[in-house]
Amino acid sequence: MKYLQQIIIGLLIIFTSCNKATENNKQAENKHLQEISFITSDSITVFGDLYEINKKKSTILLFHQSGSNARGEYYPIIPELINEGYNVLAVDQRQGGQLYGGYNRTIAKFSLNNYSYCDASLDLEAALNFIIESGFSGNIILWGSSYSASLVIRLANQRQNDISGVLAFSPASGGPMKECRPDDFFETLKIPLLLLRPSKEMEIESVKNQFELAQQNNHQVYIAKYGIHGSSMLVESRVEHNVNNNWKVVKSFLKSFKE
Repeated sequence: MKYLQQIIIGLLIIFTSCNKATENNKQAENKHLQEISFITSDSITVFGDLYEINKKKSTILLFHQSGSNARGEYYPIIPELINEGYNVLAVDQRQGGQLYGGYNRTIAKFSLNNYSYCDASLDLEAALNFIIESGFSGNIILWGSSYSASLVIRLANQRQNDISGVLAFSPASGGPMKECRPDDFFETLKIPLLLLRPSKEMEIESVKNQFELAQQNNHQVYIAKYGIHGSSMLVESRVEHNVNNNWKVVKSFLKSFKE
């Protein structure tokens, strides 16, 4: 009985410690959180969450996948980036929804959404301009998921003097992305790019070709043995497997831009 009591006490200590750590992360996250909005060149109001640590430090711009939103896709990822000392801007693009919870604040204002995935590139560019015009002077890193992974590659190619690095998780290049497919920019993009995919996606011929083309142009690629589509390959509860190796690759890439 005494041994059983010791086990129970030990588990309670662990549980209490985990809860305190989680609460501390939430407090640190909320301390830096500011809901913001900005206007695109075609007069759309885009909403996002800004986590400001220090304007002189590096800033990561997070863009979600189709059907999702900034808070839904990135709430398990943002605390990790904040703890690493990065400023973060997570954006609700004009193409999204309720995937992973939450809702897309930008499209909630629309009476009708006729915008394409490629049209959302204007949201990414406006987010970049917002960070620059707000006085953030450190390195700027673009981070995209699925369709937005394609768009960050395109934007990075267009604005190479303003951007230091790019992370592209499962960049889409199918029919809807015809006008903004990422493969067309691998040759001319000269800043560091990390292209990431879960192993299951590598069974697709077009994905294999995309990886080969990226490698031919000296870009870094990573295949996650345990992963799912997009940025969620970093979320253990979604992958249902340990994702430490995936995070190690991401953090190693980001380290070179840390200030």
